[in-house]
Amino acid sequence: MGESLNEVRAQFNGSVRVEVRPGHLTSDAGVIALREGLERLRMFEWLKAHLEDERNPALITYPVVELVTAATLLLAQGYRDHDDADALRQDAALRMAVSERRGTSPLVVPERPEGTPPPKNPPRPESLPSQPTLSRLTAMLERTGARALLREGLTVIAGRRLRAQRGGHRKRYLTLDVDSLPIKVHGHQPEAAYNGHYHVNMYHPLVAVLGETGDLVDLDLRRGNAHTAEGALDFIEPLIDRLEGEVCQVAAVRIDAGFPEEGTLGGLERRGTPYVARVKTNPVLDRLAEPYLHRPPGRRPAEPRTWLYELTYQAKSWSRARRVVLVVLEQKDDLFLRHFWLITNWTSEQMSAEALLEMYRKRGTAEGHLGELMSALDPALSSSPRPKKTYAGHQPARVTDSVDAFAVNEVRLLLNAWAYAAMHVCRTLLEKATGEGWSLMRVRERVLKVAARVLVSGRRVTFVIAQTSESLWRGLWHELGRLSCPDTA
Repeated sequence: MGESLNEVRAQFNGSVRVEVRPGHLTSDAGVIALREGLERLRMFEWLKAHLEDERNPALITYPVVELVTAATLLLAQGYRDHDDADALRQDAALRMAVSERRGTSPLVVPERPEGTPPPKNPPRPESLPSQPTLSRLTAMLERTGARALLREGLTVIAGRRLRAQRGGHRKRYLTLDVDSLPIKVHGHQPEAAYNGHYHVNMYHPLVAVLGETGDLVDLDLRRGNAHTAEGALDFIEPLIDRLEGEVCQVAAVRIDAGFPEEGTLGGLERRGTPYVARVKTNPVLDRLAEPYLHRPPGRRPAEPRTWLYELTYQAKSWSRARRVVLVVLEQKDDLFLRHFWLITNWTSEQMSAEALLEMYRKRGTAEGHLGELMSALDPALSSSPRPKKTYAGHQPARVTDSVDAFAVNEVRLLLNAWAYAAMHVCRTLLEKATGEGWSLMRVRERVLKVAARVLVSGRRVTFVIAQTSESLWRGLWHELGRLSCPDTA
């Protein structure tokens, strides 16, 4: 290959040429679908109504809603670092998807005489926001208290999406799956710490998804060595209130073995929230299970069996005895039986042991959605306090306080959650259009990362994509056309 891309020739085939020509090209045409999904759920109206902008209006080039949109769409397309924004500032698809302006104005820049610098305060942006602008955005969102707003917005997106597909009605029952995730970090991020369970330096956030629908509804960043259940009740209670006001009528909670401790269980019981959780085994539970760990007489059948036993158990730290279900499992070719325990505040009349086990086993689907946050988005939380001590070799005349880097990292994590939500809207519509299951990675690879030539003519902007993507885009856009959100309560 040659050094210039004006025209280079491939050595493996002399007929192959690579040229660079003027014109609008993009490899991210799918951001148009992401923007359309959020637009039809009226999330930009919601952001405008709630986001606070502390900047001087006379000096604003990019409205704060455009900045949040740019950060969200870049993350959804797989651009984890703000540095990527600089290389993509002239991308036609991203500029159209991010801009609040109509028509061709996001792409058509007013002509200036050659050699004339752009005005200091341009009337409208001429490109995507740069890396420094997006970095200032996360700091501004931290200062203006937007973290709570971004968390609330995740519930709003889920509620509006589900109501839009149900004629404006909330679901009757939904299951809230709560878990913790390890987010590996490098450097000296505040509150990051070595976690002996995961054996890495990390943050340890709480994450919540809706088990039946896959919607990511809340995140709470915690220090790296936080116990699994630390702050769980304070995280769950306000989230249930939001869910039961926005998404469903009754929310149940499903948690793993690290969460059942008196504060969490007692708090859920006081508010009447049903729950099911796995309980860590201990010597007392092992002795309690021992009489049941025997096979009945006779030849073992070909298919492994499962036995369920209703019992009560009170740990030393618990205020009272609670219903537990012993699950004894027979596995093929294993000599000994395996077992584990479930705990719940449902009575046996409200939910049988068989139904309880079936419900708990569906937690695997929710864990898959949690894993997608890490596999498809892989949040990069790299903000650290860096006070400026010198400038050009001298002490600066004015030293500003460093930002709260931990809070900024939580803002970045929440923006990743918004990217997940935007992709999930498209994922659910694609599943409906195709009748197939879709992972977020497959959505990105097959639909979002689609190349297109962008034609600007008169008042029209046309994205020309390959015919191989036609069927998926046709099905997706058909479902987007049916996605309406008349109820914005």
